[in-house]
Order: sequence, then structure tokens, then C-alpha cells
Amino acid sequence: MRFRNAIHITIDNFSSVFKLLLYSVLTGAVFMSLSYLIIRLGLDGIFSGSPTKEVAGLIKGFFNAIVTGDSNFLNAFHDTFAVAFNDFKELLLNSTGAIVGTFFGVAAIYLLSRFMNGLGRFAVAGTMNDRMGTFSRTKFSSSYFKNIAKGALYEVIYVPLIFLYDVIMVLVCWFAFFEVPALLSISGWVSVFFSLAFTTTAVACLEALKMTLISAWIPGILADEKGVSLAFRDSLRAKKHFGRRFASFLVAVYLIIVTNVLFALCTFGSALLVTLPLSFVFLLALQFVQYYEDNSKKYFISSRTITGGEEKPNGLDE
Repeated sequence: MRFRNAIHITIDNFSSVFKLLLYSVLTGAVFMSLSYLIIRLGLDGIFSGSPTKEVAGLIKGFFNAIVTGDSNFLNAFHDTFAVAFNDFKELLLNSTGAIVGTFFGVAAIYLLSRFMNGLGRFAVAGTMNDRMGTFSRTKFSSSYFKNIAKGALYEVIYVPLIFLYDVIMVLVCWFAFFEVPALLSISGWVSVFFSLAFTTTAVACLEALKMTLISAWIPGILADEKGVSLAFRDSLRAKKHFGRRFASFLVAVYLIIVTNVLFALCTFGSALLVTLPLSFVFLLALQFVQYYEDNSKKYFISSRTITGGEEKPNGLDE
């Protein structure tokens, strides 16, 4: 029933998908432009250096020689490219400071972009909570500025924590993809299939665990007006229906993976403009349904349907 209610709430808040998409496109354009500017300014010496141009020219000439059958170029390519690449490596070593500075600059922009995108999702969560609590339709902009203080504090804690969690996930996936088949002495196409299956399972389980642990964080802030730190602590300590919540999020993660991959393949990636923000809205809906149900709070599914709580309202469908 919780999963079904989350789907109903997602459909009822479907307009938030396009608002979140527009917000993400605008912020993404800004931060991609800033990243490009930092890379160009920081690494201009490398891009414009003669060793870089020579290596790029040799690579381009290599493919042209293959197409045209220029045997003289191909015979001399190995020695010529080795000399050019040594000059390129020397250029990189001499530009270590610029490379490190550019890396940290782009990393800072990336974290800032996640912070800003998180504010957009927090605004969507605010509109969803108002819809479930009072069946009112709050504007995205109104929710954004109304909850910006709480949302900013939430993102300040959330972004670095999830960044570290993502790093751990990458390490686990690396181990699952490259090391586990070797430990089990699996080789050939079976190794590739097993690695993909095991890595996908690891990603789904780790994502479901993350969502289970923080599922009551945003709802606690918005539905019960808890402090950001208190809501985070209560979410981590919430043991009621832990297994049910984990199973729901695990199914949700698999559903999101299949939906996004299938629609991306069938539409050459264009459907991701809708399915990706829709995935975020659905996960928010599932978090709020879990929170309302676990805390016996009534909520609207439609104008005539209220559910949750210990007692069913008279004259209303469950």
C-alpha cells in the first residue's frame, strides 16, 4: 500500500517534475560554464602548448594514415609519438600546480552545484508536504524561498556526507567489478556478466540502505518542523519497520534503474530529461509516505482520500 500511495502522490505532483527539470537545466548551464572557464584559465598553458598540439596532431595523423594507407607515416609513428609524448609528460610535470588548482576548483564547483540542486529538490519536498498535509498547491518558488534556510543547512550537512558515501560506493563497485571475479577464479564472458550483475546489486543495495537511513530526514524537517540536526539523528535511529522501508527503497532503486535505462535506449537518451527528475520526485514521495505511515500521521492522496493515522476518518476511503 505504501508503494502504491507513493505512486499516486508522484502522479499528483507530476508538475514538479518539469519545474525541477527547468531549475536543474538553468543551474547546470551556469555551473558547466563556470567549470569550463576554470579549466580554460587553469589549463590554458597545457592546451596551447606545442607538445599538446604535436601529440594531438600525431593522433589525428595516425587515423588519417590508417584510412589513406600511408605506410611511411605508420612506420615512423611509434618513434615520433614516443618523443612527442615525453615532451607532453614533461609539460604536465611542469604544470602540476595548475592541474591541482584546476582540480580543486572544478571539485568546488561540483559540490556547489549539488548544493544548489539539493535546494531545488528541497523546494519540491516542501510543495509535496503541503499537498499531503493540507491538500494545498504551493508554488515551487514560494516553497523555495520559504524553506531556503532549512534547505541550506540541510544541504551543508547532506552534500559532504553523501559525497563520502558515494566515494565508498565507487570503491565497493571497483572491488565488486574487478576483484571479486578474480577471487572466485571466474574468467571469460562469464566474468563480465558476473561482474556487471554483482556491481549492479551492490549499487542497488547501497543506494537502498542510504535512502532507508535518511528517509525520515527531510520529512521530519518539513512535516514535524524538527531541527535539521535533530531530524537527521532521529532518521538514523529510526528502527520501526526498517526492513519494510529497506525493501521498498530497494524495489524503488531497481525500478528507477530499469525505467531510466529502458527509456534512454528507446529514445536515444532524450527521455532522461523527464525520467531523471521523475525519479527524484518518486523517491521524495516514498520518503514522505514512509514517514507519515511510521508516525501514524494522516495524509491526503486525493481530495476525497485520506489515509495514515491510527483511525480511519468517517466517510473517507482509505
